[in-house]
This record gives sequence, structure tokens and C-alpha cells, in this order.
Amino acid sequence: MNIDELNALARAIVSQQKGILAADESGPTIKKRFDAISLASTEENRRRYREILFTTDGVEQYLGGVILYEETLRQSSKDGVPFPELLARRSIIPGIKVDKGTKPLALHPGEKITEGLDGLRERLTEYQQMGAKFAKWRAVIEIDERDIPTRSGVRANMHALARYAALCQELGIVPIVEPEVLMDGAHGITRCEEVTSRVLGALFDELDAQHVAFEGMLLKPNMVIPGMKCPQQANVQQVADATLRCLRRYVPAAVPGIVFLSGGQSAEDATDHLNAMNRTGPHPWQLSFSYGRALQAPVIATWQGQENQSGKAQQAFFLRCRLNGLAREGKYERSMEKDAE
Repeated sequence: MNIDELNALARAIVSQQKGILAADESGPTIKKRFDAISLASTEENRRRYREILFTTDGVEQYLGGVILYEETLRQSSKDGVPFPELLARRSIIPGIKVDKGTKPLALHPGEKITEGLDGLRERLTEYQQMGAKFAKWRAVIEIDERDIPTRSGVRANMHALARYAALCQELGIVPIVEPEVLMDGAHGITRCEEVTSRVLGALFDELDAQHVAFEGMLLKPNMVIPGMKCPQQANVQQVADATLRCLRRYVPAAVPGIVFLSGGQSAEDATDHLNAMNRTGPHPWQLSFSYGRALQAPVIATWQGQENQSGKAQQAFFLRCRLNGLAREGKYERSMEKDAE
């Protein structure tokens, strides 16, 4: 493990104005999104959709990295250029999702554990040979008002994240560590902050115990936000303040960057919240984005699976990338959404 090289790579991913496109949807997830536009989720349709994203003019100004699904890592453009190579030619760093999804956690009703550690060292070696420079593993933390998550449920997931991160760094791959406290449910912002604090505290304890170098990783957390069913929703500044308070208490300054997940927020809300946090800087880490749906929802809605709409879909994608690039510097305004229509 070369910590300096890992640190340089992590910093390149979150350099000025840049963030990450999460294009690592599993088969069932991309099928749901294609079902919404009545498009069959065939391998070719998935390949073509990702190609539209990856070949959009100008997005290299705002994307430092792209997280790929294993299928996508093995696919190529219509001209025969492997997607990792296509991205690298544009100075966009290719990465790979390596977890195997969630299963019920034994003897913990209502909680889940992410699987995929078995054989991970060999898979990481193969992905690295195919061009992946960083990886991502997602832990899912359910939340209710009293009982969930349990201490042991949190610890089990954070231990798995730490073991994954150690394997990545051993091979010279930057790990993105994603502990997602879900925004489902009716819990308020205070409960979300309490659980997120517990999760981050346990995470960095486990990372340290596994000898993971904080300088050579990126953190992908949820924002501190009320559940979607909560009757009292928070305003933009309340979300920004609660999230920053939590991060300052639990995330070491050595971590180069924090790349937020959007977690079911609208594209506009995710950008607005990121912008509000960057307006209150400076911070010890780069505050950036690793959005999937918040970057892609307008693209799919515009594309509709129609080749003659590909150009407009790319315009929609470039716009979302540019607006989030502005939010990286605290220069986004909600009025920009209307001006761009």
C-alpha cells in the first residue's frame, strides 16, 4: 500500500468542481427505472444508456469519477472502446461497485447486512486489471423511532465496510465507504442525526482497527435529513447545519473528501443541500457528490429510450453535472433550475 498514491487518487476524484456519477445500479434497480419509461431492460439498452452518459460533451469538467456496475465495466462503446478506457481518456477515473447486496441480518429482525467479502480480493484484482482505480461498498442502516438500528447491527455492517476498505488499500485501490442511513420512515431530523452519529463513530473505530489509512479513502454518507414520511420536514439550512455538525464530530480531517449520496432526494434538493454546506466552509475535507438518481432522473425522463432524444438527454445530464459543480463551490442558486429550462 502506497498511502501517497492513494491520497493523490482520492484527491483527484474530488478536485475542484468535481464529483462522482454513481452508474452502478444493479439489474433489478435499472429495470425499475426503465420500466418507468416502458423500456425493456436488455443488455444492449443498458449499454446504450450508459454510453449516452459517458460520452456527454463537457462532463469531464464536473466528474472526477464514475462508479460502474460489473456488467458495465465489461462493456464497450459502439466504437468498441471499453468503458473504463473511454472514461480514462477523458480524465474521468473509473471505479466499481463490489458488494453483493443486502440480506437479512441473522437474529436481528428488521436489519440487514451487506454481503460480498468472500472472494473479494480476487475480484478486486480482476477489476483493477480491467481499469478500475477505486471501489465502492454500501452498508444499509434501517431506522425507526426506538429499536432499530441495534448496536450489534451497526457494528456488523461497519466491520464489513472496514474489511472491504482494507482489502482495497492493500491492492492500491481507493475505497469509497458508504454507510447509508435510509431516509425511509417517519423519523425526524434529530433521530437521523443521532443514528448517523452512532454509525460514523462505529465506522471510524472499525476502520482504524483494520489499519485503514484515512488519507487514502473517500466517505459516502447520507445527509442528515428527516424520513420521507415525517410530517415535519427540514429546510435546506437545517439539513446543512445538522449534517455538518455530525461530520465535524465524527469524520477525521485526514479524509480527503466526503461524497454525499442523494438517498431519494429530488435532483434539486440534493444540489441545494450540497450548496448550502459548501457556502459555510471552509471544511477540513472536500464536500462533493456521488449521485445516482439525482443526476440521472432527468436524463431517463428526457431520453425515454428514443435514439432521437439522445442529444437532449445529454443536455439534461450536462446541466445536472454543471449545477452540482457550482454547488461544490457554494455558487448554485435554485433560480438556475428555471433559467435552464
